[in-house]
Amino acid sequence: MELIRGLQNIRSRHYGCVATIGNFDGVHLGHQAVLGQLAEKAAELCLPTTLITFEPQPMEYFIPDKVPARLTRFREKMLALQRYSVDRVCCLSFNDKLANLTAEDFIEQILVERLGVKYLVVGDDFRFGKNRVGTFDMLVEAGKQHGFQVVSMHTFEIDAERVSSTRIRRALENGDMASAEKLLGRRYRMSGRVAHGEKLGRELGYPTANIHLHRQASPIKGIYVVEVFGLDKEPIQGVASLGTRPTINKTIALLEVFLLDFHQDIYGRHIQVSFLKKIRNEEKFDSLEELTQQIQLDVEQAQAYFAA
Repeated sequence: MELIRGLQNIRSRHYGCVATIGNFDGVHLGHQAVLGQLAEKAAELCLPTTLITFEPQPMEYFIPDKVPARLTRFREKMLALQRYSVDRVCCLSFNDKLANLTAEDFIEQILVERLGVKYLVVGDDFRFGKNRVGTFDMLVEAGKQHGFQVVSMHTFEIDAERVSSTRIRRALENGDMASAEKLLGRRYRMSGRVAHGEKLGRELGYPTANIHLHRQASPIKGIYVVEVFGLDKEPIQGVASLGTRPTINKTIALLEVFLLDFHQDIYGRHIQVSFLKKIRNEEKFDSLEELTQQIQLDVEQAQAYFAA
């Protein structure tokens, strides 16, 4: 899978493709259905597939203080997309210039002149261009003029409700990891590089692998049973805490993972943390002794989960 970063990096060899446009946050089963729909047409036309997305996401650009938490950071999304039939990801910088590009210019300059799209899959509620005046119907008419076909995404439902990133966020917020897994087609994961921390966990007898989230907001908070991938032996069982650590008066969210029966130095390693079950919400304890006692209970719950 090739990553094209920005309009300036689109080359002549990228001309001619079947494409889809969207955030693809979470790369859930609904997204996977779209990618399958695209792959079928790509095989028929003997063209590569191109997924057009944006960084930051448009809502993060326009209303950064009100945007919902991302399910996947950009790197996590790229890792997930590698599992499916995506030849190219064209990531456009969503900045003032792109935000002020008219719908007509978006079609002509990006879809027609630069990418040479021959087949486009988008949602029938897709809006684009300055002031969001571009519509699905506009794309259909432009396709007739420029020689590309436009079709709407197939609606993908589970339990009589459309699969969506919003629905997955709701499941995660409620601690319903099984429902999130059902909608994603895999367990919910976060990834990152293990960083040095304050070594408090080590002092308490529970050394943790610390991962900085690099997110405006997290879709999950609390204490979880987890499995860790990306190390020499995998999966490794563990307990994870994701939150602001109120007992020691911290305010920045951090992912801390205590690995069961594991004693290797993994600083600097990039790992993936798969969340299996929520144990409890994050709490503020009156003392480090009380916190240590609760961590021991959390570890025992995780051990019981894996034993079962």
